Amino acid sequence: MYEAINSFVTSVNELVWGWAMIFLLLGTHIFMTIRTRGIQRRVFQGIRLSVTKDPEAEGEVSQFGALTTALAATIGTGNIIGVGTAIALGGPGAVLWCWLTGVFGIATKYSESLISVKYRVKTRDGRMLGGAMYALERGLHMRWLGLLFAVFGGLASFGIGCATQVNAIASVCKENLGIPGWIVGVVAAVLVSLVIFGGIKSIANVCEKLVPFMAFFYVLGCLIILVINYDYLIPALQTIVVLAFKPGAAAGGLIGGGIMQALHFGVARGLFSNESGMGSAPIAAAAAQTRNPVRQALVSSTGTFWDTVVVCAMTGLVLVTSIMKNPNINVQNISDGGVLTSLAFDQIPVVGPLILVVGIITFAFSTVLGWAYYGERCVEYFAGKKVLIPYRILYIAVAVIAPIVSLNLIWLIADTLNAMMAIPNLIAVLFLSPVIVAETKKYLNDIDEKDDTPIPYEDEISG
Repeated sequence: MYEAINSFVTSVNELVWGWAMIFLLLGTHIFMTIRTRGIQRRVFQGIRLSVTKDPEAEGEVSQFGALTTALAATIGTGNIIGVGTAIALGGPGAVLWCWLTGVFGIATKYSESLISVKYRVKTRDGRMLGGAMYALERGLHMRWLGLLFAVFGGLASFGIGCATQVNAIASVCKENLGIPGWIVGVVAAVLVSLVIFGGIKSIANVCEKLVPFMAFFYVLGCLIILVINYDYLIPALQTIVVLAFKPGAAAGGLIGGGIMQALHFGVARGLFSNESGMGSAPIAAAAAQTRNPVRQALVSSTGTFWDTVVVCAMTGLVLVTSIMKNPNINVQNISDGGVLTSLAFDQIPVVGPLILVVGIITFAFSTVLGWAYYGERCVEYFAGKKVLIPYRILYIAVAVIAPIVSLNLIWLIADTLNAMMAIPNLIAVLFLSPVIVAETKKYLNDIDEKDDTPIPYEDEISG
């Protein structure tokens, strides 16, 4: 039975992640980069805005709280295990495509966040709800497509948001600390339940403290390894670029699988990591206290910068330089990205494995929290507020059983659901691109000036 399920999921995954999806995803990234006139150049302005309080604006959490909640969901095992898996299966060239997906994906993250805030709604109990489903319904009058997005998002939260992350935590704890998986599942479930029942404010409060710590801790470890491997830094960069476009071999047993393999795994892991185009992070952006949609869109776009342009790129360089420095590593016999990453961090005396263990645990746990909120908003959209408690209970139950589920099958399911979410979200971005351009022109030039014009909330839904 398992083999049949695995074969079916693999076939569906290969179908949805064919050339059509790659062109749709990268095409949207490039198209929105052109339409927004290179909004990537505003990324540092977005970073400044992310730590600028806007208390007079409507919203449930601060702009920084919304950003860290989104980062909590995006900076996860995809940054560590996912990049390693992309290299193992697609060759070092996958790192370049993963990075480019992030660079151009900044424009898509900006765009999807803008329409999420613009078309958000305010409930009678004061909550702000938004995301691709509301943009599709209110902006394009395509509620049916919004419902599909919400269904895919709700299902995806159990896989990409919970099962893969807790499974990764359990694997790391068992291999490095000798803790049985079932104990990890129970502890993770308890910790998650203590946070998610408090809603977005509770989740954002934890993420504001956890995300900066975990990112700094992991990046510091990467920098130490790059200093150790400094002789291989330039050769690694050259190898990544060359093997992104053709098959071949390089030092350290590195073999490129050609442009299709590199594209497939690089783009897939890039999307899994930064979620640009998937429509998940804008759900958190809609809850932010912001005076206009452009402000929060700029803040949200920095999430892709931190996640992929910085963290994933550093992980890729760490892995490639480590493999080149240690040619005894037989990459062809390793399909688990976690193994590659562990071998790389072993180069740091004594504390290397500790840095990796803490990094994976904190990255994965924060992702579980962020995706719990995404799943709630999606489920509430198509089933109503009454299902939130049952959803949370089921989410926690998945955390308990995740350590005993096959990770390979979960990754395949997560990849497939990513694509199914991305399609309706990208339709919203592309068809609403004139609105995005108009809003950008309206607010961007005077974004730093006081703007007391409130965002109208003409529609209210029952709380």
